[in-house]
Amino acid sequence: MGNGSGVSRGDRNRNVRLARLRMLVPPVNAIVGIGLADRKQMVVVTDHDSKVSVRRTFRRRAWDLGVALDWAGKQAAVKGFAGVTVACEPTGHRWRVLGQLAGERSMPFVCVQPMLSSWARRSEDLTFDKTDEKDAVIIARLTAQLRCYVPEPVDETWGRLRHLGARREQLLVEAGSQVQQIRALLECVWPAVLQSARQPFRSLTWTAALSVVVDRDGGDLARTRRLGLVRFETAVRREVVRRGRQRPCLRIVRLLFAALTDPAGVTAHRAGALERVALLLSDWLETHRRLLDTEGRMTAVLDGLRLTELAASIPGLSAVGAAAILAETGDPKRFASARALVKHAGLAPREKLSGTFKGRTKLTGQGRPGLRLAAWRAVWGAQRANPVYAARFTRLTTREQNALTVTQAQAVIAAAILRQLHAVVTTGRAWDPVIAAHGAEPRTVLPIAA
Repeated sequence: MGNGSGVSRGDRNRNVRLARLRMLVPPVNAIVGIGLADRKQMVVVTDHDSKVSVRRTFRRRAWDLGVALDWAGKQAAVKGFAGVTVACEPTGHRWRVLGQLAGERSMPFVCVQPMLSSWARRSEDLTFDKTDEKDAVIIARLTAQLRCYVPEPVDETWGRLRHLGARREQLLVEAGSQVQQIRALLECVWPAVLQSARQPFRSLTWTAALSVVVDRDGGDLARTRRLGLVRFETAVRREVVRRGRQRPCLRIVRLLFAALTDPAGVTAHRAGALERVALLLSDWLETHRRLLDTEGRMTAVLDGLRLTELAASIPGLSAVGAAAILAETGDPKRFASARALVKHAGLAPREKLSGTFKGRTKLTGQGRPGLRLAAWRAVWGAQRANPVYAARFTRLTTREQNALTVTQAQAVIAAAILRQLHAVVTTGRAWDPVIAAHGAEPRTVLPIAA
């Protein structure tokens, strides 16, 4: 909406972004396009019409590219340019190294999205040719057109949180893989044990009892059965206490003990499979221990940033969940608006309008998948514990016109969590249910004087 000015909010934000980029890519600067690789770096120096002034191949690692930047600066000065702007694709870790080297030389540094480079490469000569020489020129051309972006500034604390978030994600994947392997093995050789608890892998009693079975006598179910229920309960209670709880759920213990006599399953593979289950259970417990340690470190970083109390003011959003989201976003203050953060996650709606045609609206699905996943995981707790989110979910799924599916409504809640987390962090104010429900701060309406 232009509000009568003829310029929309999107236009204003775009103009600000372009002005910032123009300061980094001024017409008086040459553009140094670099095609990064492991041991071979292609460097070209161009003007703003992408005319190549000079090119050179440097056969050295990324950390040795300071020589290449010094050479490019001298070549640009010889051609009459006031300075250089360095541009590359965000390839692996090398672009971070190049950004630091450029910063040490006071050279502006920007990045070009690989997807844009791919499209530009195809439109160059309508072929799928790809060489380092062509890529370096295309990177320089896209930079001259301001089809680039300013990389996120490096901050030690936020960088640490990002690395811890990446480790947490790896551990979650590893733990999920171990659970699936255990489930598959038990379904093959002893399926009855999976029926002894409603959610077996979320039950400490069930996992402790299973550990007692598979660790004792090499997983011989008959010998464990001969122990008797009382001795089996004692062994399980000991294992539960060792894991930090006071007492087991006896109903689950007795159901699992009864499953020892169930004949279902491929008995020929039972001994070997249960031995693998014992090893996987040990690995799973160690993975869970490392996961808790990583999450503790993440919340400690959040405490150091003084954001734990603000993030936890959103009912249903735990400190770990907020830390996982912020590990993917970095400092939310770098986003111009909460909507920009939602677009960064790929949770913004994608419009399809042309004339009188109105297509089906879907999510963009672009942006940072890790951020989208972190926000999606936060939905499950927030939707149940937060009355504002619960009411909104109910309204979206039960309204008479354009009712959303459960998944669509959860995506809306995920976007709301990102917007409101951005708001509380950037403003320094705790979450307000009234503002969250109505989308704006309530205002006092003064009566009109008679």
